[in-house]
Amino acid sequence: MQLSLRLPPAALCRLASVVGGSRTRSSSSAAATEKSAPTLSPPATSSQPAQLEVNGSTYATDSWTNVTPKILSYLGANKHLQRDHPLSIIRQRIVDYFYGAYRNQRGNPLFSVYDKMNPVVTVQQNFDNLLIPSDHVSRQKSDCYYINKHQLLRAHTTAHQVELISGGLDNFLVVGEVYRRDEIDSTHYPVFHQADAVRLVTKDKLFERNPGLELFEETWSGKLADPRHILPSAKIMDQTKQPCHTLEAVKLMEHEMKHVLVGLTKDLFGPRIKYRWVDTYFPFTQPSWELEIYFKDNWLEVLGCGIMRHEILQQAGVHQSIGYAFGVGLERLAMVLFDIPDIRLFWSNDSGFLSQFSEKDIHNLPKYKAISHYPQCTNDLSFWLPSDVELDAGFSPNDFYDLVRSVAGDMVEQISLVDKFKHPKTGKNSLCFRIVYRHMERTLTQAEVNEVHKQIAAASVDNFNVQIR
Repeated sequence: MQLSLRLPPAALCRLASVVGGSRTRSSSSAAATEKSAPTLSPPATSSQPAQLEVNGSTYATDSWTNVTPKILSYLGANKHLQRDHPLSIIRQRIVDYFYGAYRNQRGNPLFSVYDKMNPVVTVQQNFDNLLIPSDHVSRQKSDCYYINKHQLLRAHTTAHQVELISGGLDNFLVVGEVYRRDEIDSTHYPVFHQADAVRLVTKDKLFERNPGLELFEETWSGKLADPRHILPSAKIMDQTKQPCHTLEAVKLMEHEMKHVLVGLTKDLFGPRIKYRWVDTYFPFTQPSWELEIYFKDNWLEVLGCGIMRHEILQQAGVHQSIGYAFGVGLERLAMVLFDIPDIRLFWSNDSGFLSQFSEKDIHNLPKYKAISHYPQCTNDLSFWLPSDVELDAGFSPNDFYDLVRSVAGDMVEQISLVDKFKHPKTGKNSLCFRIVYRHMERTLTQAEVNEVHKQIAAASVDNFNVQIR
């Protein structure tokens, strides 16, 4: 649900994906944006095949297809399952904590774990099932990797929530990689990993000591809500509770959830970690919170959570339960706990990096020691946009970032948009990107960088019809 927890807070589902890394930003009309001005095509469309084979299945492509071969190459890597990998260690710490926190009468863990689910999901799974409005910015092609109009690579692990609840599950964790189009720097990567959890309880369980209390208000009809009438804006949603729930039910569920998540945080960061709860908004939980810790003189968001929207449970066939969900980004936790400075390192196969971590004692987490510091090479790339493309409406920087990834891979450490310019006489628009090159495992020569830079420039001309300055 991450609560989408990504490396900066965002939602979609930032309910990490509940809640995030999902990324839930304020709603704006994506459709209006796309219709207001001509848009440039992403790099995948220049020679787009009629079909794509992804994870053994074949999908027809269309005008929404923007997933690149580079991104598809990450499927199946399963870094969160790779033995001795720092992401796998964090996954195990979270799973072990929940196994210990919730047990049945026989002493067996209540939570089941799903860490190999297919990352190809439908638009309904990724958005509609989670009550994300049809015009929400997180649905845009500039934010997600679409296989076609109906399927995409999941933007958050929350996308599997409804199918698992529909299958009869009431306590589960989902762990896996998620895919988001984003900027390029030391804390952002187009593929990262989330852990997402759901816990549902019935009246008998929640009010075991107070059987006279109720989950739902007497005035609530119990009818399945019409999705067209779901209120999407935080400003008009009561963050105290949902209309269907009693205040007693919400407060008890909130208390349990926060107690468990504070326990997880202390298990990871130590019993003396300073923390605070921050009220927030996610489309799929109400009320919603983010948990922040005080780390290196700054407050750092570590997870998102909330009381699940009852409409989601209803469409999954569950009518007499209340539940909470939370989501957390594994890279964010690992970067803090292992002191890893660059998110690209999680994809390194260098033995000098991987040999520093071990699953023999997952409660003794070593601090990363830099293998070597290779120098940076910085080149700028400026180009004129086509005459019918506006600066802020027709060009998505994420399209350019994907093109650079496809050409240069992980040689690029960071890209910054350093200048926008509109010629006063011709009216043509220009952009200038600063590209920082640094390989994780060797020194790059300036000549080598210049050659790659020329390839990026040529690909920009071919894919975006720009004119290099």
